[in-house]
Amino acid sequence: MEFIRGRYSWILRPFLIVYDLFIINCLAFYLLNFNSQELYFFSYEFFNNKNILYLFYSIVFWLLSTHFINFYKVYRYTSLLNILSLILKQFFVYSILVYAFEGFFRSINIEVSVTLNYLIYTFLAISFVKLLSYYILKSIRVYLKGNLRNIIVIGDGESVNALKKIFREKKELGYNIKAVFSNTQDENNSGDIEDSFTYLAKNNDNIDEIYCSIADLSEKELNEYVRYANINHCNIKFIPNTKKLINKRYKTDYYNYIPVLSIQEVALNNEVNKFIKRVFDIVFALLIIIFILPVISIILFVLIKLESKGPLFYKHKRTGINYKAFYCYKYRSLTTTQESKGTYVRQNDTRVTTIGKFIRRTSIDELPQFVNVLKGEMSVVGPRPHMLTYTDDYSKKINKYNFIYRHNVKPGITGLAQIKGYRGEIKRDEDIINRVKYDNFYIENWSLLLDLKIIGQTIINVLKGDEKAY
Repeated sequence: MEFIRGRYSWILRPFLIVYDLFIINCLAFYLLNFNSQELYFFSYEFFNNKNILYLFYSIVFWLLSTHFINFYKVYRYTSLLNILSLILKQFFVYSILVYAFEGFFRSINIEVSVTLNYLIYTFLAISFVKLLSYYILKSIRVYLKGNLRNIIVIGDGESVNALKKIFREKKELGYNIKAVFSNTQDENNSGDIEDSFTYLAKNNDNIDEIYCSIADLSEKELNEYVRYANINHCNIKFIPNTKKLINKRYKTDYYNYIPVLSIQEVALNNEVNKFIKRVFDIVFALLIIIFILPVISIILFVLIKLESKGPLFYKHKRTGINYKAFYCYKYRSLTTTQESKGTYVRQNDTRVTTIGKFIRRTSIDELPQFVNVLKGEMSVVGPRPHMLTYTDDYSKKINKYNFIYRHNVKPGITGLAQIKGYRGEIKRDEDIINRVKYDNFYIENWSLLLDLKIIGQTIINVLKGDEKAY
C-alpha cells in the first residue's frame, strides 16, 4: 500500500486523466464529422448518436486500457525511457480499440489515414502535457525545493550506499535524507539501528518513507518498522541483497540500477475485494453470533464451571495484519489462563480439561473469534494468527520476504493451511514452512469461492475429526 502524506501532486493524476479524455473526445468529434461542412460543438450535431456512442466507448476503454498497462503510474523515480515506453504501449492498444470501434459500427465510414492522423495528433497532445508535467515537477524539486519526500535510511552495505548516493546527487528526484542509522561506525550516521526507533517516535509526522536494508535487520526490528509504517501511514521500502533473487511477491522499482522492494498490494487488499470479503465476514459472523453462540455459551458455561474454576472465555494476544497485536477470544479449554512462551497445547497436555478436549477436538473453542471478525480484527478465512512470541521464533526459520507477506492480510478463524493439515503444534521446521507456503498461496489466489471451499472443508474436518486438534 502506497501512502501519500501532505502532498498536492496527487491532484496531477486525475487532472491528466480528465485532460486526456477531453482531448480524445474533442478530436474524435472532428473525426466523426470530418465530412460535415459545418461543425458546431454545442449544436444538435454534437449530441448525435455516433458522438454519444464514442464518448461512452472512449471513456470506458481508455480507463480500462490505461489501468492494465499502468499508464498513469509514473513516480518520481520513473525514467524518461519508461514514460516513452508507456506512451507507445498505450498508443498501440488504443489504436486497436479505435479501429475496432469503426469496424464494428459499419455506418461510421472514415478513411484509415484520417483515423491514423486523429490518433497521432491525440497522442502528441497527450504526450506533450504528460512530459511537461514530469519536467515541471523535477524543476520544482531542484529550484523551488518543493514536492520533497523526507526519508530515513536504515542499514549499510553496497546497495544502501549506492542508493544514498543517488538520492544526494539526483536532486530532481526530490528525496531529502533526514537521517541514516546503521550499526557500522560512520561519522555521517545519526546513530545505530536501535536509535532509529527513538528518532521515529519523535518525528512521526515528518517522515514519508523508510528505506531498510533487510540483510542488516533482525526479524523483530523489521517487524517494528512494518508496524510503525502502517500505524503512521508512511511508506516502507526494502533494499535487498542484489546477489540474491528478487522475490516475486514484492513490487520491484528501480532507482537507476538499484532494485528497491515494497510490499505488493495483494488482490485481497484492493478496495472492491476488501469490501466483498468484509460484507461476507460480517454476514457470516452475525449468523454465528446470533443463532449459535448464545446456545453454545450457556451449555459450555455450566460444563466448564463444573469442572474447573475460571472464566468461560479466554483472551490472548495474537499477531494481526501488519504485525498489529490484538486480543483473540476463545472458550477456555485449559485449567490455566496464564499466557507465557511455550503455551501452545501439546498432545496429551495435562492442562487440558475433560470438556476442553471435546471442544478443542471439534474446534468449538474457536467460535468466540467471530466477535473478532465482527470487530474487524480477523476474517472468517485467512492465515491463522500466531502468539507474539511464536511470531518472533517462527520468523527466524522462514524467508523474511515470505513471512512479511503472510502478515499483509487479516488473520482468519480457519485457513488453507489448516484444512491441509498444518495446524496446532509445530513439531518440525517443515510444519511452519509449509503453513506459510499455503497461507501465501491463499493470499495470491484469493476468491470468494475459495473462501467457501475452505469453510466447507473445515466443517467436514470438524465432523470427521482432526488428529491435530488437541
